[in-house]
Amino acid sequence: MVALKRDKEEKGDKKKGKNKAAGKEEIKECPECGSKSLVRDYGKAEIFCADCGLVISENIVDLGPEWRAFDSEQMSRRARVGAPMTYRIHDKGLSTVVTWGSQSQGQRLKKWQQRTHIANTTERSFIFALSEIDRMACALRLPVNIREAASMLYRKAMKKRLIRGRSIEGITSALLYITCRQYGVPRTLEEVREISRVEQKEISRAYRFLLRELNLKVSPASPIDFVPRFCSLLDLGGDIRSKAIEIIKKATEAELTNGRGPIGIAAAAIYIAAILSGEHRTQKEVSDVTGVTEVTIRNRYKELSEQLEIDVLL
Repeated sequence: MVALKRDKEEKGDKKKGKNKAAGKEEIKECPECGSKSLVRDYGKAEIFCADCGLVISENIVDLGPEWRAFDSEQMSRRARVGAPMTYRIHDKGLSTVVTWGSQSQGQRLKKWQQRTHIANTTERSFIFALSEIDRMACALRLPVNIREAASMLYRKAMKKRLIRGRSIEGITSALLYITCRQYGVPRTLEEVREISRVEQKEISRAYRFLLRELNLKVSPASPIDFVPRFCSLLDLGGDIRSKAIEIIKKATEAELTNGRGPIGIAAAAIYIAAILSGEHRTQKEVSDVTGVTEVTIRNRYKELSEQLEIDVLL
């Protein structure tokens, strides 16, 4: 009995404390002059009396949005709830997600929700394609904006009915490769092929098909775009990176890069810059990182060193 009485007293004290706290937050009149003209200044984080100027409370929290609206139209346009919309989810993340619960009822709700989300085989294929884009982008360490753009391109291809009769893996790999080129985050076709589930020939075929059907324009990749990442993988410093970029710029001015693959030019320039800086890397090491054959590196290296009159001592 004593224990029950003590518990009731403790609960009563907690309720009183909560009521006091709530009363402190809900200030309705000035304790100095009794005026009810209170002003909440969220810029200074304080509540003060409009009549006598007494600062009643400080460090108040602004619970409103982080934006301002000056009329009802702006308010309705800027108001938002829930998580932001994303193209990486088949329903754009607008549906309610039922998480797994400990009870059987929660599991049953989760199962029915999944069934209602996937209405047919087209929807199922769409979900698989988006998961493939996310998987490959994660393996290539690509940022979120690249994943969003690739997912949006896949939606465009679906609307034009370009997916039917073609490999989903091939289409998603080609779209990711196109998006990387468009956003200036180049990845070689060999790198995409390594993390893809299809052969390079099929990715190339899908790449040309999508460029033509979606009317996409992709500018040729510059050898300079590949230099920072390749130097990082070869554990080379910033001075070698700068020398390689300088060699590529001179080669471009001399029109030595015309008709040559950008990756081969970048690999040869890095190979030459490393030798000049005294941090020699073998042609095999450069080949393993860049995906270019040793023969191509050797040929480009000889062309650049002879045409640009670079004295390279091995």
